[in-house]
Amino acid sequence: MEGELVATDVKVALVVARFNEFVTGHLEAAAVNTWTRLGGPAEGLTIAHVPGSLELAVTAKKLAESGEFAAVVCLGCVIRGETDHYDHVVEQTARGIKDVSVQTGVPCIFGVLTCENLEQAIHRAGAKMGNAGRSAMMAAVEMANLLKKI
Repeated sequence: MEGELVATDVKVALVVARFNEFVTGHLEAAAVNTWTRLGGPAEGLTIAHVPGSLELAVTAKKLAESGEFAAVVCLGCVIRGETDHYDHVVEQTARGIKDVSVQTGVPCIFGVLTCENLEQAIHRAGAKMGNAGRSAMMAAVEMANLLKKI
């Protein structure tokens, strides 16, 4: 079994962190474009913006528990700084998003860039290495369709 990359019959929520908005805006645009290219109707996609990556999981949980969405995509960007704050944010964000998936049974896709520097983030948001927003949306649609079959 596998899920199709067709968004016509699923509803997806997209949660986007505003921190490092220069990067997350590109991720969001690619995710929305991918949704449209996969046949997703405008009314099938809900977008929520949160302050930062740590707020992605609680928002994803509320959306997943609503019963309205077949998948939730979480987009953010965490760039390493001079302290260990980066490590804590990345670890807790990843754990939180994973926990939402496991607890609710709704696929929550980790589309959070974890980068050493801004240049790396820009490359992963479409400049050189594809776009993580596009990949995350494709994973969400595929998983939503797969779980419908199971």
